[in-house]
Amino acid sequence: MSDAPRPKGRLSTMSANSADSGRIVSPKIREDDDPASDRSLRPRTLAEYVGQDRVKTNLDIFIQAARKRNEPLDHVLFYGPPGLGKTTLAQIVAAEMGVNLRVTSGPAIERQGDLVSILTNLQPGDVLFIDEIHRLNRLVEEVLYPAMEDFSVDIIVGKGPAARTMRIPLPRFTLVGATTRLALLTGPLRDRFGAVMRLEFYDDASMEQIIQRSSSILGVDLDPAGAKALSSRARGTPRIANRLLRRVRDVAQVQGSGVVTELITNEALTLLEIDHLGLDDTDRRILETVIDKFDGGPVGIDTLAAATAEESDTIMDVYEPFLIQLGFLQRTPRGRVATRRAYEHLNRPYDARPTGVMQHSLFQEPE
Repeated sequence: MSDAPRPKGRLSTMSANSADSGRIVSPKIREDDDPASDRSLRPRTLAEYVGQDRVKTNLDIFIQAARKRNEPLDHVLFYGPPGLGKTTLAQIVAAEMGVNLRVTSGPAIERQGDLVSILTNLQPGDVLFIDEIHRLNRLVEEVLYPAMEDFSVDIIVGKGPAARTMRIPLPRFTLVGATTRLALLTGPLRDRFGAVMRLEFYDDASMEQIIQRSSSILGVDLDPAGAKALSSRARGTPRIANRLLRRVRDVAQVQGSGVVTELITNEALTLLEIDHLGLDDTDRRILETVIDKFDGGPVGIDTLAAATAEESDTIMDVYEPFLIQLGFLQRTPRGRVATRRAYEHLNRPYDARPTGVMQHSLFQEPE
């Protein structure tokens, strides 16, 4: 067994899931993307932020009220599929409040001492952003309870009979949490957030605005038809839209005149095996596995993960939300079921599906 020291939790650290790092339509950040370019594409104010109108309206009211009272903003939790702008909104909150942003992630904070160190180094009014907050260690999470409510942390000094508890006051700060799995948050932690906001997939009109804005920042010559073609395949996710824009730009420069047109967009995305709905080879493989190997379902998530050589968490976090939104996949108490739309999209005869399989359910499979 190795005696090498374990890495400590640290600020400005984001964890990455390597299972889907090679997918062009993955909402995870890939190493071959330009980090500086990715940051420059992020809106810096609520006025620049496109879409999520309900979230923007509520945030604007909360921020204005906090600034009028000269108080830190109440703690905020953003949840929803990856790539929809949770990190960007955390940055905007800090910018609108005129304070510093400190960034870390749940998996990076391994010990209670790591979190205490982070909290005691905050300045008054700072925004602490914890990505993947549902992955916090439960013992570490308990440190957050008094920190969020009383702005203090309790530490144990000494050992044995001489041990005593010491309370350390903290500056008033704002905790912004982000998660893709709200159900995995414990009740005590979730209840301590003053505002819990869900981010939805973007509609095509919003995606077109985002793509047009990104193209102007990147200096890409993009015509309206090209923007429309890109928006329809971006899975309602800005991070994917920006990644596709870069790849289509490459094809336009090498095989075209440099202008991103509808024709160039279609050719580029065909090369990348992304169809007209934004599904890539992995999405289609999941649907084909459910239909061809398991007669349309129901099939459990662990069985589906083994059959497709993907992690079950990756399927639930990255693939399923969009497939369910399209109406291609259902979650039932017995497992995943492919719908008629999935059969039609893959050109499979729907009558080949066995009768008597549950087609609709008001309940989701336990996760």
